[in-house]
Amino acid sequence: MEPFEEYLRHRLAARKEENAFRSLQVNHHLIDFCSNDYLGLAQLPSEGVASLPRSTAWGATGSRLISGQTKVVASLESYLADFHGAEAALIYTSGYTANLGLLSCLTTRHDTIIYDQLIHASLREGIQLARAKSFNFRHNELDDLREKLDRASGRKLVVVESIYSMDGDAAPLTEMVAICQAAGAEMLVDEAHATGVCGVAGQGLVHALGLQDQIWARVHTFGKAIGAHGAAVVGSSLLRDYLINFSRSFIYTTALPDPLLARIQWAYLEMAQGERCHLLQNRITQFKEALDPGIAKHFIPSDSPIQCILVPGNEAAKEMAKTLQAAGFDIRAILSPTVPKGQERLRICLHTFNTKDQIHKLTELMNQIIPVHEERSIC
Repeated sequence: MEPFEEYLRHRLAARKEENAFRSLQVNHHLIDFCSNDYLGLAQLPSEGVASLPRSTAWGATGSRLISGQTKVVASLESYLADFHGAEAALIYTSGYTANLGLLSCLTTRHDTIIYDQLIHASLREGIQLARAKSFNFRHNELDDLREKLDRASGRKLVVVESIYSMDGDAAPLTEMVAICQAAGAEMLVDEAHATGVCGVAGQGLVHALGLQDQIWARVHTFGKAIGAHGAAVVGSSLLRDYLINFSRSFIYTTALPDPLLARIQWAYLEMAQGERCHLLQNRITQFKEALDPGIAKHFIPSDSPIQCILVPGNEAAKEMAKTLQAAGFDIRAILSPTVPKGQERLRICLHTFNTKDQIHKLTELMNQIIPVHEERSIC
């Protein structure tokens, strides 16, 4: 068997051969059209932290069950539960650890998890750690969901995102709730890219549709529109108690520190005023209306700040991204294997801080360059 170093070298060489090699890059001089800072809260001064005593520690010093439980986190969890229309909330250190810790401890081998084929990697890995049987269903296809539920046994859990991170489209949650109720299944909805985006004050798509009492568990992350870090699972008090006792990524992880929690609380209060959410929707509308109809047809339908144009092939997607970056716009290509081969794309993220002029110049450029690429590259 080859040594580890040789194994790593061969794997990386294969990735380069596929033109899918990943590397880190800093584009601070470019206009941000790629980050998840939809409301621009990550860029604002450190409000909230100033209200903490000067003696506040910058580190939590331990897990929540040891030294990481403070009045600040207890207060924030109470606020989050009320804001998102749930009985209780439990904060995790990231959306990844929340999804991993939630899904890995809920089921037995007698149960079934059914999930949308486009869910995030963190949800997939949580499902892999679970003992349950699992099936995926075609993205947002209700008939396929019904068929998979008919085949399921034991307790049934359906896992979806409300807004999908790589497509920007929304799940038909109202219809899914009805299907799950008829099948005796519960739903888990990852609201990572709907928090701060959907609803008058950014409560998420579930709340905007009035479904908060019909969906068993939701995950709201703080690393996107909230502009911070961490996540919360919201649901019943019983679920919260269960996770405190059985969710390994909660039990064995150092807690978030009070200064960060105070920042999250401040960001929520800022978001709750509604002005930023309204401004974001205006920016989305402006972008979509400025695209030529012939260009817009190549975009995945989306009313979210995530606007994706399919550019099949890693090389073609990277080439178009470089063209836009050369014009001053920080837009990244999403390559396979992150998305399936043939569905490579540019992922354009809109923000409240993107000016009307910046959006006008971006769409004007796209209207010009996309026909150049269209015949050989774009579906």
